[in-house]
Formats: sequence, C-alpha cells, structure tokens
Amino acid sequence: MKEPKAPKIEFPCEYPIRIVGHAAPDYKDFVLGVVAKHDPEFDGKAKMKTSRNGKYLSATVVIMATGEPQLKALFDELKASGRIQMVL
Repeated sequence: MKEPKAPKIEFPCEYPIRIVGHAAPDYKDFVLGVVAKHDPEFDGKAKMKTSRNGKYLSATVVIMATGEPQLKALFDELKASGRIQMVL
C-alpha cells in the first residue's frame, strides 16, 4: 500500500504558521521581526496565546509564501534562535 502524498502547495499563497516559544516580554516583537525579514509584505499581525501554565507563548501569523526556499529559511532562522520550541 502506497503512502498518500502530501498535497502540493501552489505558490504564491497565504500560509499560516504557528510559532511556539518560551514566554518572554519581547517574544512577540522577536517573532514579528524575523517573519518580516522573510516576507516584506507581512502585515505585522499575530494571534497570541499563552499556555495554561504561562511558560510558553504561541504566535500564529499568516505570510504570503513565495516558495519552499522562503519557508525553509524562515523556519531555520526561528529554530536557530534557541528561543523557539516548535514551528508548525
């Protein structure tokens, strides 16, 4: 039995990303700054949610994705910061 293939994304498209990291006063500004570097048209909006125990913050943003290289670069920079636990 074959594995189902992931749906192919047609670029450019609006692409939601959830970014989870340790709660800090500058967390939102940090995330928005990194996202803006990778999407010059980013509107600077993010839905923020605090974890139940307050240890983590989740930021959901929507970018205009232009291709896999852009997404990979964004994910890599976020992960390399050491502040981000997960990018979905």
